[in-house]
Amino acid sequence: MTVCAIDVTTTAPFTIAVDGSYAARLAGEGEAHYAERWTLAGSEAYAVPLPLAQPEEADSEVLPLTDGRVLIHRRVAERHAFALLYPTGAEAGPRTGELRLGTVDAEEGLRVRLLAPCPDGLAAFALAATDTETTVWQVAGGPFAQVARVPGRCSGGVWLDRAGRMLALDRELEGTVKAVAVDLGRGGEVSPLLQIAEDSEDRLLLADPDGGLLLIRSDAPGEPRLGWGVLGSTRPVRFPECLRFEEEATPFAVQPGQTLMPETCGVALRVGEAGLALWRPADRYVFRLGGPAGWLGGTGLWTAEGRLHLPYATPEAPCGILGTTLPAAPPPPVHLDPSPPAAAAPRPVPLQQAPLNRAAQA
Repeated sequence: MTVCAIDVTTTAPFTIAVDGSYAARLAGEGEAHYAERWTLAGSEAYAVPLPLAQPEEADSEVLPLTDGRVLIHRRVAERHAFALLYPTGAEAGPRTGELRLGTVDAEEGLRVRLLAPCPDGLAAFALAATDTETTVWQVAGGPFAQVARVPGRCSGGVWLDRAGRMLALDRELEGTVKAVAVDLGRGGEVSPLLQIAEDSEDRLLLADPDGGLLLIRSDAPGEPRLGWGVLGSTRPVRFPECLRFEEEATPFAVQPGQTLMPETCGVALRVGEAGLALWRPADRYVFRLGGPAGWLGGTGLWTAEGRLHLPYATPEAPCGILGTTLPAAPPPPVHLDPSPPAAAAPRPVPLQQAPLNRAAQA
């Protein structure tokens, strides 16, 4: 892999469709912003601008669908408006078509944002949160409607299955943040997901719906730490020492398809402002790498075959993808210490009963 020092040329969010076919971002400078769609499925990535007669506001959000359309969320007067943008290909007239979907009233104190791409690739959802209640809206791929109401202020948003039915949210309720699972197929039924300690703040950062690998941030070990577990496993959450960074680290991509071996999933993390780290739970070793110049927003996508695709944009290459793989971990050191046999392994403990003094040292 050829790498160089990272020079992040934009902080605008860059979102990749769930199947890696398309991506989207808000491009432009100053007040001249417009949606831009990247096509990633061919032999070479290319970008298609989707401008309208009026420039987009800098705080607009975009999300690509697998059919090539781009969902946009705008704040318009006292409403949050949602629409689909697509290239028309017409020889005359506007180059961008627009299909308006619906609006959400902008009540005082309401924060509205798009959720991560839905696993089915065509539906899209938004989170509308106040201090006391959060509403999940379906804004594309079906009727424009509320699909769940959750008591408390929710953030995050991670899909737990391939059907787009189970959604994990980080819910703040009575001063504590806990990740909960919301069943959109049962009217938004809420159930606990993370309960590492009674008073700990437990957030879900990323999940692999195939193998159930969960990437977690919790202060249960005494300070905010990155940890991992497996959905449905009887083993406790583990907080490896190799995931302790001086800078803030956030996982942004996990390798799919490892149904029977979640510990072998590759995980990519953004470290600090522009650092890149690669890791898999089975190795307990982190590779610190440089990323491509112009890496976009600390984003990327793993393939099931274990290849990580990183998008970048520079003046010389305005639309590019760097592909890399996770190197093999070095072999563990050999200790020839004739010490007494180790004690028997502790009994597996359900996630919510995890013995944190042991987990923090794993």
